[in-house]
Amino acid sequence: MNSTPPQLITYVDRLAGTVTGVREMLDTPLSGMFGGIHLLPYFTPFDGVDAGFDPRDHTRIDPRLGSWDDVRALSEGATVMSDVIVNHVSAESDAFQDVRRRGDASPHAPMFLTLDAVFPDGAREDDLARIYRPRPGLPFTVMELGGRKRLVWTTFTAEQVDIDLRTDQAWDYLTSVIDALAAGGVTMLRLDAVGYTGKQAGTDCFMTAATDRYTKRILEMAHARGLQVLLEVHGHFTQQIEIARSVDYVYDFALPPLVLHALHAHDLRPLAQWLTVRPDNTVTVLDTHDGIGIVDVGESDLKPGIAGLLAPAQIDALVEAIHDASGGTSRLATGAAASNLDLYQVNCTYYDAVGADDRAYLLARLLQLMVPGIPQVYYVGLFAGRNDLELLRATGVGRDVNRHHYTAAEIAVELERPIVRAQGELLRLRAAHLAFDGEFTADVSDTTGTLTWVHGAHRVELGFDIVARDFALTATDGDAVRRWTAGELLDAR
Repeated sequence: MNSTPPQLITYVDRLAGTVTGVREMLDTPLSGMFGGIHLLPYFTPFDGVDAGFDPRDHTRIDPRLGSWDDVRALSEGATVMSDVIVNHVSAESDAFQDVRRRGDASPHAPMFLTLDAVFPDGAREDDLARIYRPRPGLPFTVMELGGRKRLVWTTFTAEQVDIDLRTDQAWDYLTSVIDALAAGGVTMLRLDAVGYTGKQAGTDCFMTAATDRYTKRILEMAHARGLQVLLEVHGHFTQQIEIARSVDYVYDFALPPLVLHALHAHDLRPLAQWLTVRPDNTVTVLDTHDGIGIVDVGESDLKPGIAGLLAPAQIDALVEAIHDASGGTSRLATGAAASNLDLYQVNCTYYDAVGADDRAYLLARLLQLMVPGIPQVYYVGLFAGRNDLELLRATGVGRDVNRHHYTAAEIAVELERPIVRAQGELLRLRAAHLAFDGEFTADVSDTTGTLTWVHGAHRVELGFDIVARDFALTATDGDAVRRWTAGELLDAR
């Protein structure tokens, strides 16, 4: 196995039901595909208002999913990544409930952010208007704390209360979380929503100098425990390049929309530009639990005057192309049509975003697997899943359209689909071939390209045509040569 094999990213309950069930799936029938796994929040509770990203207790596994012993057993065969939810905790947590009862008399009171904690002299209109938030409106919720009405800082939802990283209480809390994960066999940490932690008067309260200090402190804590850190930030593409210099890994959130633009607009030029400047210490994705990011390739108020990888008209065309390709189902889950009104994403499975076209989807996945970094495959994407309109109607949460609950019977059927089997073969190649420890080169024109990895006698080369949605893949080990085309992979039995 090479040094950067693919990872699976999944909810425990929506794939296999328990941590032990996930381990059994990695052993069989997904054997050889993945060298690591990112378990989306499995803490207590895993099924809160934000699918686990609102833990009442971030140090305990929800007993319905398993135990720390189960995670340690999983870590014996795969690198395990878990989330450290840095910015907030559940409003139902014991600590915040104590603050609601006792107000400033609670020993936990300093840990939680209110408006006046950041603006002790009061906030003017322009102070509030400049605060960056991923959803419409201001990030405050009126709550009664110790009998007094306060404006509590809630960046995401009213059930997720922001913590104040200027306080010892917040760091005691985060230390307890990281210690629990390290003891449980986790070796990679994903810092969730860390960009919002550095609230400072006179700034937009996003990716501030304070954020940099907090990130560095967490990084030092992680490294002291032998852990690596993945930073999760959506923003202008130049920010990812800057951040990558100071952490172990960043996401390549630009890749998914650029590949979709190439497939729908028959235009590889923005992707070619990105390949010349992108950092290599990335976790690459196509689909994620949060939808398809758009802000990562566009202009941004965070970097005024600097163009994005796609022009505004190209982004508008891409969003409409996704909606058309999905038969309009993504439109039902995005923007004002659904709750969680994130400003930077389209809620859609990646398979539906390419019109459920097996050849386009396989090419997209192959482009992801060939780009430098650790490829991470979302569980719905692994099964080339369709938009789950039934779940969307049941919850009204836009992102749930891409968060299907799979049964064991469904998985057995999905694994026999040609597109799923073809992905499996490519994932096994990416996991095992030693060429991916070597040098990467890219030669990309307007509509065609060649991506190549070479490590001594080991070579993997992809030639592709974005208009024809076709490719030829060659893998060489010494004198042994294997070749695939899209048609051969999809027709294989």
